[in-house]
Amino acid sequence: MCKIICVTNRKLCPENFFDRIRRICDAGADALILREKDLSSSEYHELAEKVSEICRVNGVSFIRHSYPFEGKGDAIHLPLPMLRVLEHREDYSIIGSSVHSVSEAQEAQSLGAAYLTAGHIFETDCKAGLPGRGVGFLSEVCSSVTVPVYAIGGITPENAGKVIRAGAAGICVMSSLMTCKDLSGLINELRRGMNER
Repeated sequence: MCKIICVTNRKLCPENFFDRIRRICDAGADALILREKDLSSSEYHELAEKVSEICRVNGVSFIRHSYPFEGKGDAIHLPLPMLRVLEHREDYSIIGSSVHSVSEAQEAQSLGAAYLTAGHIFETDCKAGLPGRGVGFLSEVCSSVTVPVYAIGGITPENAGKVIRAGAAGICVMSSLMTCKDLSGLINELRRGMNER
């Protein structure tokens, strides 16, 4: 089954952040990447402890982002420059990486990434003014590696099927999951969209 991964941005959240995380988990997200890169290391780890517990209780996979933390056994997601210098890789249950080209995808896989996020695929407010790389780019990335690739950037129910047809194992969504009122409705629509082959 194709997966929906929530990528967080607490600054977009119109309500209590932890309440939003609970609602996202309840709505059926498969995994959550805690991407709060403006925090200090100690602030991030404190936030991660609370969010990981919400995910654990709800059976949602929890993935740290950009803040290596030895000895925890958590999954971690890293930009490629951080993956290149990551120490103690055995401390992490899963390592993922963000890529923006075929060569980056191949390098990340060779460095031990178990999955990749590739983007940005469509235009998105998060990358204002930058055109999306498109589904052709996504298809090339997916074909170049053997690990699962998740599409990120401007994914909607209307275009989710296109990225699955291009070879993606699922989608990553940030802004809409952080801001929408009807989370269950949105996740159901995204799943329907992904299933339209």
